[in-house]
Amino acid sequence: MRFHSPQKLKTIAELIGSKFIGPEDFEVLGSNEIHMVKPGEIVFVNHPKYYDKALNSAATIILIDKEVECPEGKALLVSDDPFRDFNKINTHFTRIYNFTEELHDAEIGEGTKIHRSAVIGNNVTIGKNCLIFPNVVIGDRTVIGDNVIIQAGTVLGGDAFYYRKLDGNFDRLISVGNVIIENNVEIGNNCTIDRGVTDSTVIGEGSVLDNQIQVGHDTVIGKKCLIASQVGIAGCCIIEDEVTIWGQAGLASGLRIAKGTVLLAKVGVNRDLEKGTYFGPIAEDFRGYLKKEVKLRNLK
Repeated sequence: MRFHSPQKLKTIAELIGSKFIGPEDFEVLGSNEIHMVKPGEIVFVNHPKYYDKALNSAATIILIDKEVECPEGKALLVSDDPFRDFNKINTHFTRIYNFTEELHDAEIGEGTKIHRSAVIGNNVTIGKNCLIFPNVVIGDRTVIGDNVIIQAGTVLGGDAFYYRKLDGNFDRLISVGNVIIENNVEIGNNCTIDRGVTDSTVIGEGSVLDNQIQVGHDTVIGKKCLIASQVGIAGCCIIEDEVTIWGQAGLASGLRIAKGTVLLAKVGVNRDLEKGTYFGPIAEDFRGYLKKEVKLRNLK
């Protein structure tokens, strides 16, 4: 998430009541989670296991729960609860409406048809010649390109599934990102595409999604991908262009799937994959899987 205008390190420290290490006029451009963070942005870390990853990431400002040596060219915000204060920063610069107010500020392109039962959030942009079916929900800050079809019951821009355990309860990391649907995309019935925590969940140009598909926060699906029903894709995945994913496949978080890959039905993916065709509960090369099955049957 980029702020509307650059902020100063001291200003952010005062907002959350934390100590800061670095020049007080150190420029802060926004915030982001570790998978997506860019120079000029804040990332938070609250466990020693991940200190090095955060300190050596692209982040320029690290919101951390312990004073440590600050890398050259970076700054620290030292907080007793970085998770809480990350939420505080994000919601200060991005107001959360959750359909509690109707500001009627959507931009709708020429030729677009939206069923009267659809619900549209605030600061939404929809391009030309789109078709929005009944009972579609489009969350705040969603951006939809031209010639997009969204079938009935689909939800764009729901909250990310991102929690921590705190005092025996689950505490949510508040989602201030959005969803971007590029041109010529078709999305089937009852799909759920979560908005980014601090960045964008993206469905690339020309991609087609079947019914009942879940796409997690900050995942980027490339151009001309084809995804069959009941696929579940966790957060922060990169699905490159022209990937085909068949029914009931499941992908763990933070994975990259190479361009042109085919994932067959019910495959389980727990690692990055090079281009190929994969099958099995733990994804393996399809030809190799078949050879293994033949050998096993010949043992009988």
